[in-house]
Amino acid sequence: MKKLVFALLLFPVFASAQECKTTKVVDKFSQEPKITTGFVTFNAGINKVMLTVDAYSKEIDFFFALTPGADGKCFDDASTAVINFEGQRLKATYRNTGSMNCEGLFHFSFRNVVSTPTPLQKLGTQRISSIKFTGSNKKIYEVTFTGYEQQQIMDMVNCIILQSKTLLK
Repeated sequence: MKKLVFALLLFPVFASAQECKTTKVVDKFSQEPKITTGFVTFNAGINKVMLTVDAYSKEIDFFFALTPGADGKCFDDASTAVINFEGQRLKATYRNTGSMNCEGLFHFSFRNVVSTPTPLQKLGTQRISSIKFTGSNKKIYEVTFTGYEQQQIMDMVNCIILQSKTLLK
């Protein structure tokens, strides 16, 4: 009987661990191990966007690929992403850390440290209702997420937060 109760108490721990869909691979450029969620496509409103979250020994990288469209969606180091959280007026703003491009590619990253940075933790605990990307031409591309997509993003971030600690040196 005690074993059955113990097993039932541990079931939620194992169930949540199975939800993490990440892959551990070797980065083809740096030859270092990384953990990745792989690209997940969000058909958010009229702007389709793909997101992958990758963890390295020193950083956790959010890589967005927006559908290019006719205007090119150009981003440079002055481009920003403003994240709006559901039910809150507080926002988070991140600057593009990727190279200048007109393919709709946008990066921002956090340091991978033992104690998870608060802004990164917020991305794993608060639902993201929309992201407004401001391109190098000052044009704004807004992506809104459904409730299911919001949960998907939170799950991706939480998986990476948990598993990124294994890469720390």
